[in-house]
Amino acid sequence: MSGKLYLVATPIGNLEDITLRALKILKEVDCIVAEDTRQTLKLLNHFEIAKPMISYHRHSTEEKGQEIIEKLKKGNSIALVSDAGTPVISDPGEEIVNIAIKENIQVIPIPGPCALISALIASGIDPKEFTFLGFLPLNKKSRKEKLEEIEIATKTTILYEAPHKLIVTLEDLKKVTNQRKIVLAKELTKIHEEYFSGTAEELLENLKEPKGEFVIVIDKCPISQENQFEDMSIEDHYKFYENLGYEKKEIIKRIAKDRKVKKDEIYKQFL
Repeated sequence: MSGKLYLVATPIGNLEDITLRALKILKEVDCIVAEDTRQTLKLLNHFEIAKPMISYHRHSTEEKGQEIIEKLKKGNSIALVSDAGTPVISDPGEEIVNIAIKENIQVIPIPGPCALISALIASGIDPKEFTFLGFLPLNKKSRKEKLEEIEIATKTTILYEAPHKLIVTLEDLKKVTNQRKIVLAKELTKIHEEYFSGTAEELLENLKEPKGEFVIVIDKCPISQENQFEDMSIEDHYKFYENLGYEKKEIIKRIAKDRKVKKDEIYKQFL
């Protein structure tokens, strides 16, 4: 009989956020799969839990994942944890979960801290509907596609970002969010927890050397893109994108998309 795979949420900063159920499971399982065993060991030592650990991260081999599945098949119970917060969200645990499900291995979530939810409920931005995009891609084309998605989003958008990339991300968001409200949640549940609110431009003025891990909560587009340009002249439509910093070629492409016409039709008007 196969063992069970437990997805155990761990604190994102404050160790008091660990749940009684999470502690119980960590004490009972046969081993713990961790994104960074050194980080998880600090947590286990604090609560005086001694368990064998397996390291599994983005650069782990396929064989390592198969090793974990084989242990489960042999009846071992395993707890999967990330460095902090809820596993599988923006970490490599997703692959193990998918394989386990295909192998008919029972997967059990052990709920607990989650940075994106914590930031959302304290942001003051509409929490009813939201889209979580994780970290923006580094690939230029993929990143551009995600930014375009944010530009016309009709739901709240949530991102994760590292401190050394935050300024660049805010510069990109400045081009697509216009005057929409953005909340930065820094170092959630930790001693230096802090919130910054404003437009992307205002945040850039106030954050010169950001430190700590950030969650970015972005307000939805106030009106749909289709309605936004419905009564706008071609010239004003052009100026709208020009003010956001886009080059002529990209502006024409966007106007054509907004108005559902061919690019050539728009281009001819600006010859």
